[in-house]
Amino acid sequence: MERIGVAFTGGGMSPPDVVRCVQLAEDLGYESAWVAEGHGGDQFSILTACGLATSRIKLGTSISSVFVRSAPTIAMAAACVDHYSQGRFILGLGSSHKVQVEPEHGLEFSAPIPRVRDTVDVVRRLLRDGNLVDYHGEVTNIQSFDLHFPVFRPDLPIYLAAVFPRMLEIAGEISQGILLTWCTPEHARTAARHVAAGAGRAGVDPASVELATLLSVAANGAGDGGMRRVAATYAGRFPRYRRLMAEAGFADEVELVRRAWRAGNVADAERLVPQGLIDRMSLPGDPVARKERMAEYRGAGITLPIIAPRVSGENAAASAQAIIRANAPA
Repeated sequence: MERIGVAFTGGGMSPPDVVRCVQLAEDLGYESAWVAEGHGGDQFSILTACGLATSRIKLGTSISSVFVRSAPTIAMAAACVDHYSQGRFILGLGSSHKVQVEPEHGLEFSAPIPRVRDTVDVVRRLLRDGNLVDYHGEVTNIQSFDLHFPVFRPDLPIYLAAVFPRMLEIAGEISQGILLTWCTPEHARTAARHVAAGAGRAGVDPASVELATLLSVAANGAGDGGMRRVAATYAGRFPRYRRLMAEAGFADEVELVRRAWRAGNVADAERLVPQGLIDRMSLPGDPVARKERMAEYRGAGITLPIIAPRVSGENAAASAQAIIRANAPA
């Protein structure tokens, strides 16, 4: 059976809706289920419920921000979900984005890469040692913290979100996996090279580092309109993904999307999203074409494709379940 995951990014589903979708995914043979952070519910609470409602499927965060929780809080949450899932949890970490961290959480966004490094180090030390940890990193200083409870796995895997060369290589050095999104097959090849370079410097076998990417899938009946809304949001709000889209060959078009979005013309921004961008950064609806695209991603170095249903509205849960069924592992 092919390895495949599924990810949930809110979209109007309630936390119990997500749990039911994860149960369905387990029944259909999906290897893993991932819950995003930002909006749509507390990811660790949802994943705890998923752990109690399932028995085989792996569960992960995609991703948990190193800015909105402290490193010890992340370690405790991860260790708890790992207990409730009996060792099925994967901690996905990332820096998130300045446009989310500062206006939405009222926190300062600074030194994201050092903060990711420090957080990974603190979490690993707490899970491994369990007792008092004193840590003085580049941006993080912690005095005498301990978990006060035994962990299920001291070597719980940590995956990192990465987009561009520096973070990809760091992720290859210090993590067990990479989480990509809005990734074309061409970018997947580039990412794989940088991950391998970082892993090589650290004396790690590059083949041991998972290369995963979220692959957007629109709900039946939404057509390209559903994908255009999501793509316009990412192009309009997030510089990191706007750059990724530009480097995929859509610089002029994405700049027009950005201008419309910044001017408050959301409908225009959606309309201006180029069809070619949707075609290269999401999975097609046709089953044959979808299978070919998945093979293309695997050939480019992706070891774990993760279906990301892009759903919204009152029928979001039913739409997500339809997507899960339609993309189940062969």
